[in-house]
Amino acid sequence: MYASIKVPAHDASFWRKLFAFWGPGLMVAVGYMDPGNWATDIAGGARYGYTLLSVILISNLFAMLLQHLAAKLGIVTGRDLAQACRDHYSKPVAMVLWVLCEVAIAACDLAEVIGSAIALNLLFGLPLPWGVVLTILDVLVVLYFQNKGFRIIESIVAGLIVVIFGCFLYEIIASNPDWLGIAAGLVPQTKVVTDPGMLYIAIGILGATVMPHNLYLHSSIVQTRAIEQTEQGKRMAIKFATIDSTVALFLAFFVNAAILVTAAAAFHRNGYFNVADINDAHKLLAPVLGAGAASVLFAVALLASGQNSTLTGTLAGQIVMEGFLHIRLKPWLRRLITRAIAVVPAFIVTVLYGEKGTGELLVLSQVILSLQLSFAVVPLVLFTGSKLKMGVFTNSPLVKILAWTVSAIIITLNAYLLFEMFMG
Repeated sequence: MYASIKVPAHDASFWRKLFAFWGPGLMVAVGYMDPGNWATDIAGGARYGYTLLSVILISNLFAMLLQHLAAKLGIVTGRDLAQACRDHYSKPVAMVLWVLCEVAIAACDLAEVIGSAIALNLLFGLPLPWGVVLTILDVLVVLYFQNKGFRIIESIVAGLIVVIFGCFLYEIIASNPDWLGIAAGLVPQTKVVTDPGMLYIAIGILGATVMPHNLYLHSSIVQTRAIEQTEQGKRMAIKFATIDSTVALFLAFFVNAAILVTAAAAFHRNGYFNVADINDAHKLLAPVLGAGAASVLFAVALLASGQNSTLTGTLAGQIVMEGFLHIRLKPWLRRLITRAIAVVPAFIVTVLYGEKGTGELLVLSQVILSLQLSFAVVPLVLFTGSKLKMGVFTNSPLVKILAWTVSAIIITLNAYLLFEMFMG
């Protein structure tokens, strides 16, 4: 699908050019509102009210910078992050990076499987093991639409995001939150760092926000636009790709903030401080808010989130395998392998441990993603700061400082989260 979507000439209107480049950002934003993010947002809102809204905001600002760099790498070099790693590093190093990325994609797929299974259980009473098995059918759905063209996939993703957005807009209105409290929560507070419990959830929110496979995905799908291979053409593409991803990530910020705000208004305000599970949140929404539609729309949004993430996860898996190994498996086989890796542990855990086990498995999937994150962020910042690779488009000194600072913060906090998970 490389250069398969035409873009207007330089003298076209701003809105025509923006529409042509609109789409990849939405597909990237999906990873920032997948089922893996829900547990940390629910726990943060139920336990600490609106205080951790600032952490969601800061996490999204970090993500905006990194996704800008990913788009720039793809547009300028014509290579996605996986291909750039294969070009730059020795074969053993590239193989290690590939394995780590595959593990991260499988972990992300695990979150999608569990999220979709929980949503089917909440909506239709389908037992969790059957819900897990049913997610295998995602393979057929993804393949069907993948053959229809890239714009079709982008449109489906956009439609599901509208569903998620609409559901949580209702949740916020129904929960009648404290708007002054929300405004105060957007301002960073020192107690986020000084309170150990709050810090732990804050790091969890950050760890679940920036997804490593999104960097690989974005650097590839921006190349679906048939741009002029000139400095002017690339500058235009970078400009509109950045607008696209930044606006889309603001939508993702709204969704994550809405989950936390709903939890704060429905649970924290009413003394339910220990709600940290998707099933518990669903059960309590209707009786606490007195709105029957609240719990139904919560489950609908969860199902849409899981299905959306499935689409983008499939593409990321193909991009990574082709980029690192230069191997092109048939899409149905590639998808089946990834989904099987996720379905088997999810099925076993749901049969043996039920709801509690799936919740813990969801948390584990986010820990695995945190482990892999630095192995995607560091090469990205390194490559986009290289004059040899980027030429006149190399990162400015200010962007270099910001990018390395963000990388250091993400790596440090994720390392702390992992230490606490295993040793704390």
